[in-house]
Formats: sequence, structure tokens, C-alpha cells
Amino acid sequence: MVTVVDLSAEATGIDGLVVVTMKQVTDERGTIREFYRESAFVDAGLPSLGPWVQVNVTETVRGAIRGMHGEAMTKLVTVASGRAHGAYVDVRSGSATFGAVVQVDLVPGVQVLVPPGVCNGFQALEDGTQFLYCFDVEWQPDMSGVACTPLDPDLGIDWPIAVDPDDESQVSAKDRSAPRLAELP
Repeated sequence: MVTVVDLSAEATGIDGLVVVTMKQVTDERGTIREFYRESAFVDAGLPSLGPWVQVNVTETVRGAIRGMHGEAMTKLVTVASGRAHGAYVDVRSGSATFGAVVQVDLVPGVQVLVPPGVCNGFQALEDGTQFLYCFDVEWQPDMSGVACTPLDPDLGIDWPIAVDPDDESQVSAKDRSAPRLAELP
């Protein structure tokens, strides 16, 4: 028996941040997911995203947090395997949704389109969670963008697994020491 889930897109409380359910075809052998099909994105009212110029996959241990980073690039993110709790905060100066936070349960088949300047972070909920990032601009160490600490209580992010802020295996020193939202220009 073949089951088909069509691509769908849902706007969020952050301007330009969209949660996308990938087209998925499942049969007795497993599931095929269309990570990106330009014509389907455009037909769903989403922007053309190609060509991607960099694709990264992270493998992250259970409970670890990566982010919150808002570089000057568009990102399409998803979980290739495992599960994660995604968190996004609008830090774009002058944005109508500045300070808004959106949280998304990320499983294979669910992706998030993250506009430039919106901070992206996640917590792995299973060991070996593989998080896939596609970028429309190559990442550079000195590229413009903003970061804020994922531990800022004012963001109200409900990380599902308790975080010890002194545990480097859960959150990096760089992410821990990033400014709070209220400290951003």
C-alpha cells in the first residue's frame, strides 16, 4: 500500500518563517521525502530557493543545544534522522514581529524556512540526531548577522530536556555567552 503526503506550508508568528511538510511517499520499503522541489515550493507560494551554495549536516547528542544564530542568509532546515525541538526568534531590527519566538517539533518530513536575520536553534531529543541545513550563501566566520543566547529566560523557550548551562556537552561557551534579546541593538 502506498501513502502520499503532499507538500504543505504553514505561516508562523514570525514574518517569513514558514513550517513546511515535505511531500512524502511511503510504501512497504520505507519513505521517500522530497527535501526540495523548486516547482512545488513555488506552487505552494514559497520563494524559489535554489541554487543552494552550502549544505551542512550536524550530528548532535541528546540534550545538546545549537544556536541561536541569525546570519544574513536564508536557511532551509530539517531533521534527517532523530528528533529535535526547533526554536526561532526574530531579531531583525524594525521587523513587525521583532522578539517573536516560534517553537517547532522537528521530525523527518518537517522543515522550516528561516529568513535572513531570524535566529535558528535546536535541541536534539535523541542521540545521533542529524540536523540538515541548506544555505543560499556560504557561511563565513565574519559574516553579518546576530546571535542571542538560547538560555535567555525572556525568550520563553521551553527546551524539553533540562539544560545545565555549565555543561559544554549541552551548550557551547559561545552560545552561552551570546547576548540576551534585550541587549541586542
